[in-house]
Amino acid sequence: MRKIAVFASGTGTNFDAIQASIEDGKLDASIQLVVVDKQTAKVIEKAKAKNIDTFVFNPKEFVSKNDYEKVIVEECKKRGVEWIVLAGYMRILADALLEAYPNRIVNIHPSLLPAFKGKDAIGQAFNYGVKIMGVSIHYVNAEMDGGKIIAQRCFAVTDGMNHDEVEAEIHKIEHQLYPETLKNLLEEE
Repeated sequence: MRKIAVFASGTGTNFDAIQASIEDGKLDASIQLVVVDKQTAKVIEKAKAKNIDTFVFNPKEFVSKNDYEKVIVEECKKRGVEWIVLAGYMRILADALLEAYPNRIVNIHPSLLPAFKGKDAIGQAFNYGVKIMGVSIHYVNAEMDGGKIIAQRCFAVTDGMNHDEVEAEIHKIEHQLYPETLKNLLEEE
């Protein structure tokens, strides 16, 4: 069983999908820690309800990104974390984490990378009028959404689909693709 940490900044719907996959026996892993950079994130209560340790921090209380990342690395190492899974974590990682977990940090992004990097990728793609949208899972490096792509899944945007419908389809794909991809990654090791 692989030990993972999930990093999140919001509601934790991808956390839910990963945890459900673990509970269903589809993913041979255990979430050892949920790392959160916002004290009001709903994922905190979800993790606590599952008796999963959380590390909640305020980046402004640290001198630099590397300073708080060193503390995060310590928290992960204490729990034997082998992989880091970013699930709506809205920060670019720095050297401390990247060096501690080389090729063991993955992220999910709501576009077909390399198109529409960064925040509001769904809105960017929708406003651009693309006809094929999707989700990418990639390794994390120092470049925003720039790591090697591991998996992608797409769908056709049909005439008349509104932004909310597109976003719902993206989330549906995310919640299927992320656990499937993690299963494959962890089994390949």
